Amino acid sequence: MAKELIRMKNIKKYYGKVQALNGVDLTVNESEIVGLLGDNGAGKSTLIKVLSGAIPVTSGEIYVRGKEIKMNSTTDAINAGIETIYQDSALVTELSIARNLFLGREPEIGSGLFKRMDIEKMNEVASELLREVGISKNIPPSTPIAALSGGERQAVAIARAMHFESDLIILDEPTNNLGVAETRGVLNFVRGARKSGHSCIFIAHNIHHVFQVVDRIIVMRRGSVVVDDIDPKNSTVEAVERVITGMDETV
Repeated sequence: MAKELIRMKNIKKYYGKVQALNGVDLTVNESEIVGLLGDNGAGKSTLIKVLSGAIPVTSGEIYVRGKEIKMNSTTDAINAGIETIYQDSALVTELSIARNLFLGREPEIGSGLFKRMDIEKMNEVASELLREVGISKNIPPSTPIAALSGGERQAVAIARAMHFESDLIILDEPTNNLGVAETRGVLNFVRGARKSGHSCIFIAHNIHHVFQVVDRIIVMRRGSVVVDDIDPKNSTVEAVERVITGMDETV
C-alpha cells in the first residue's frame, strides 16, 4: 500500500472578502506523480503557493509524512523536502547558470579564511544537468541567465530541482515556452522522478503532456477540488476537459 507523503486538509485562502480556496483536501503519496488541472482562476496556483510557503494560508492544515508543518515561508517548504518550479521561476538574471543552480547551496572547498565556492564542480554539474533537461546547445555554465531564452531559463529552474532531488517537486506549467527537445527533457525528468522515489505535482494547460506522465489527475474548479481520482489509463483527454469546464464531473 502506498505511503502518504503530503496531506493538505481543509485549506482555505481569502484575499479580503474573496475566497480563493474553499476547504481543499489534497493528498500525494510517495513516488506518485499527480496532475493538477483546472481552468484559469480555478485555484491551482494559489494552492501550490500555499504548499510551497510562498503565501500564508488563512486556515487549514498541511502534513508531511504525517507531521503537521507550518508553511510560513518558502524556506519551511524546502526544509520539509518540497521544491517548487513556477511558470515564472525566480532566477537571478545577473548571475551565471551555475550560480543559479546552486543559489544559497553552493559547494565549497578550502577552510577558514581560504574557504571559497567550488566553481569547477558547479560548472561540471551544471553542464551535465543542462544536457539532461534537453538543452542540446553547448551553452557554457558561466553564461548569465539574462542571455538565455525563456525556454532555456525554465530548463535551468528544472535542472535545479533535478539536482537537489526533493521529496516533492511541484512543477507549475513547466513545458510553457519550451521547444520539442526541452519538453521531452521535462517529461523524462518527471518519469525519472517516480523511478527514483520522488513525487511530483504537475500543473499544465497541455493535458496531453499530463496524460503522458501522471498516475492520477486532480481537477479544481472555483477554488475547490471537484474530482481527485482520475486514472489517466482509464480516461481520455476529452473526458477530463469536460470535467474542467463543468460539463461532467465523472470520468
